[in-house]
Amino acid sequence: MKKIVAATLQGRWTGDFESNNAWYKAEALKLAGTDVNLIILPELFHTPYFPVVESAKAFDLAIEKDHPLVEEWQAIAKALHCVIVFPFFEKRARGIYHNSAFVFESDGSIAGLYRKSHIPDDPCFYEKYYFIPGDTGFEPIQTSVGNLGVLICWDQWFPEAARLMSLRGADLLIYPTAIGWDSREPESLYERQKDSWMTVMRGHAIANRTFVLAANRVGTEENLTFWGHSFTAAPDGYVIQENEATFSGTSRVEINLDETEENRRWWPHFRDRRVDLYGDISKIWGTP
Repeated sequence: MKKIVAATLQGRWTGDFESNNAWYKAEALKLAGTDVNLIILPELFHTPYFPVVESAKAFDLAIEKDHPLVEEWQAIAKALHCVIVFPFFEKRARGIYHNSAFVFESDGSIAGLYRKSHIPDDPCFYEKYYFIPGDTGFEPIQTSVGNLGVLICWDQWFPEAARLMSLRGADLLIYPTAIGWDSREPESLYERQKDSWMTVMRGHAIANRTFVLAANRVGTEENLTFWGHSFTAAPDGYVIQENEATFSGTSRVEINLDETEENRRWWPHFRDRRVDLYGDISKIWGTP
């Protein structure tokens, strides 16, 4: 049996960088001596969710790939003997910024890097102002716990990304995310929006017969109240672990990767794909 024991850290922005990192670090270090071998942090966990507004000053929050914070979390991965998914605001070059995630191997080395591919531009989610689309493609990152299909937030709405990760051998799909309710919207939409968010990712689990893990943040920042509900879905879409809306802390879930093979034998979606009919999937709808 190939088993992964994953821990999702669901936290809120504390108001300053030092205490924020201290909280996440303390939560991670609580896992020392446990059987957890994979830790997932939320999208942009080391900063406030700055894309709620457009501000040139917010670019100062970006860090380069050799920043001390990166090295600190590499050391945590090594100390805990855990693979860590580390999302961050990346400064690639002058004027070039990404919404990215490192994956650290359990020895502290860098296993890979993913840069967010789909960039939203909606009220309170003005990410196109800050980030250029990622150039890493949809390649699973090989680690000691398996091949991780790391995608970020807005990527979760696109089945193409999940499918390509799965076709290329991802053992599970991981979505660090920062999503919540806008206080200016009707409350009647809140539960429906959250349900859509969970349903689309559960759909990726079902369509690809793989595990899906989502790590969201909580708390209120400007007009946004992040809805938490970090969760894990099994290959049949069943939710095997889910956090509460206001929960701040660490949740743990066991994943048996043998379930993916068993599911794909009984539900052979990959066998029955008609790749000869899918040529138009790469075209923009409505163009000749």
